[in-house]
Amino acid sequence: MSSDATVLYDAPGPRGRRVHHLISAVVVALLVGIGYLIYVALDEQGQLTAEKWEPFTESTSWTTYLLPGIQGTLIAAAMSIVLALIFGAVLGIGRLSDHRSVRIVSGTIVEIFRAVPVLILMIFMYQVFAEYQVFKSQYLALAAVVVALTLYNGSVIAEIVRSGINSLPKGQTEAAKALGLRKSQIMLTILLPQAVTAMLPALISQMVVALKDSALGYLVNYIEVVRSGQQLGAYYGNYLPALIVVAVIMIVLNSALTVVATRLEKRLRSGRKGKGAVSPLSVDASTPGVDLK
Repeated sequence: MSSDATVLYDAPGPRGRRVHHLISAVVVALLVGIGYLIYVALDEQGQLTAEKWEPFTESTSWTTYLLPGIQGTLIAAAMSIVLALIFGAVLGIGRLSDHRSVRIVSGTIVEIFRAVPVLILMIFMYQVFAEYQVFKSQYLALAAVVVALTLYNGSVIAEIVRSGINSLPKGQTEAAKALGLRKSQIMLTILLPQAVTAMLPALISQMVVALKDSALGYLVNYIEVVRSGQQLGAYYGNYLPALIVVAVIMIVLNSALTVVATRLEKRLRSGRKGKGAVSPLSVDASTPGVDLK
């Protein structure tokens, strides 16, 4: 056996390495060929000329199309993320309730809205709000996008919250009950602060999903960055450059959100480590159920 072998597989011999190199070369050649064909097709359509990119050097293209679209995306994403976190926390805690009726209602809401595609939710909410005039006409699209994103992402976050709390050691809950703490006190002061730290990576991912899904609002006439990019491409006849710029903008926004959330996660984790363990002597003698004699 070769010295490069691992416990999972044997390292390929000379013939195997030649086969791997040949396959890699063929795949690279195919990718280069496909890329060249795409380039030729776009060049024939005039989509790669410098004239197609000139509109992005003009301030009117940004003030009229892109900046309002970015603002709409950020507004819808920020509102839906905040509301989804609240909605998800309530449902997640509700699924852990001691009351069977609360568990059933919370579980039903989570399973329904988690199973329905967010695009269908947006269209449905838009039609309902328009039919019953729940919001003014200028806010219909925004309300439909925010409510749909809140219901869907909140249902997913509820499962994240439930799993995060269930992942904590049961001994903490039992010790808190022995000290005479109520279920609400245990949840708010002991379980949730620890669970949030464990849930942050999944919550960050769901925030990014909410930001990206806000682009679906263009189907209900909401002014966001994708719709603005399409309008700009239709006006100047440069759809491909417009979509590329929109893609870059979405990458920047998602990267910025990820960086901010990751820094917050590190700060919370370092803060919890700095606090250290709670000393038994720090328990007040007035705590119900505790006898320090």
